[in-house]
Amino acid sequence: MSRWSLSEFKREVLRRGIVASVGETTLWRWLREDAIRPWTHRSWIFPRDPDFEAKASQALDLYEGRWKGKHLQPADCVVSADEKSGIQALKRCHPILPPAQGRAARVEHEYRRKGTLAYLAAWDVRRAKLYGRCEPKVGIAPFERLVEQVMSDEPYRSAPRVFWILDNGTSHRGQRCVERFHRRWPNTIPVHLPKHASWLNQIEIFFSILQRKVLTPADFDSLAKLEDRILRFQEHYQQMAKPFEWRFTRRDLAKLLRKLESRSVQIAA
Repeated sequence: MSRWSLSEFKREVLRRGIVASVGETTLWRWLREDAIRPWTHRSWIFPRDPDFEAKASQALDLYEGRWKGKHLQPADCVVSADEKSGIQALKRCHPILPPAQGRAARVEHEYRRKGTLAYLAAWDVRRAKLYGRCEPKVGIAPFERLVEQVMSDEPYRSAPRVFWILDNGTSHRGQRCVERFHRRWPNTIPVHLPKHASWLNQIEIFFSILQRKVLTPADFDSLAKLEDRILRFQEHYQQMAKPFEWRFTRRDLAKLLRKLESRSVQIAA
């Protein structure tokens, strides 16, 4: 039934004698109001890191202005960083028709590929400052250029502590990443999220904004045009940026993990 169309639902409702007659609009309203909607689904990854809660809680505490049980100092900085790789410059085979009265814009389905680039960005969680750069591809060297871009600026250069919240991408994971940070920028403290926890990295919020407002629909003559559009939007966004209203705390995380654990036990049983 989760794959049925409205006409199939209507035929089954009438066959079972649930009602004598019903319109498809009414039937759809009933389905929309129902508590269980088997025709919808949501992708999900269950936490597999045994230290998921401990690692994720460090980042959540930083969002609340704490580190190891103590309040951060006003001069401390918290930076969320990541890469958005494989951004395609797609050129539509026919020009996009602009919207008109009673008609949405029309985007040609066919396109020509003009190459790909990567966008690396860092977001100051407390001060709402945004840094970003485009690179041909991701890697340790491009990521370190982003870090250099941030750490060469104030207040990060002279801050007592600069916390970097990172996921486990190949450009910045593991102890070697920590050693590179400390060797080049002694006042930095990399904080790695557990595996499959990018949803706890605030820079992903900006990436979703970039995707909606800049990259969709894609229509770029060249990689240079794509890069120019991204960086101009970055500058525009910075002028009005405010800290994200992050409300998910370590207490919410603990509650969620207990719920998932309980569900896993039920499934196993």
